Amino acid sequence: MKGIAVTEAESQVLAALWRRGPLSFAALIEEVKADHSWGDATIKTLLGRLMRKGAVRSERDDGRQRYHPAIERRDYLAGEVDALVERLFDGRRDALKAFLEDV
Repeated sequence: MKGIAVTEAESQVLAALWRRGPLSFAALIEEVKADHSWGDATIKTLLGRLMRKGAVRSERDDGRQRYHPAIERRDYLAGEVDALVERLFDGRRDALKAFLEDV
């Protein structure tokens, strides 16, 4: 996931693909709307951004376009944790671990 910045909203589209992907556009819209009251245009915009970033790819399957996550959930999570450690713990994973053990 290094090098691909994904916003909170974009991560919700990725989450739908990780849960149920690959999905057609209609199925992706339905899956995202199950958790969010976003309009179709918003979801389409988020999907377009993810495709431009290389986080989602599309393939034609039986005449239908299907969307696939191009990054693994584990890689995304690792990138998010790395960013958190950098921002809040000066890059020190041991400080994050100590914090988590203390709460």
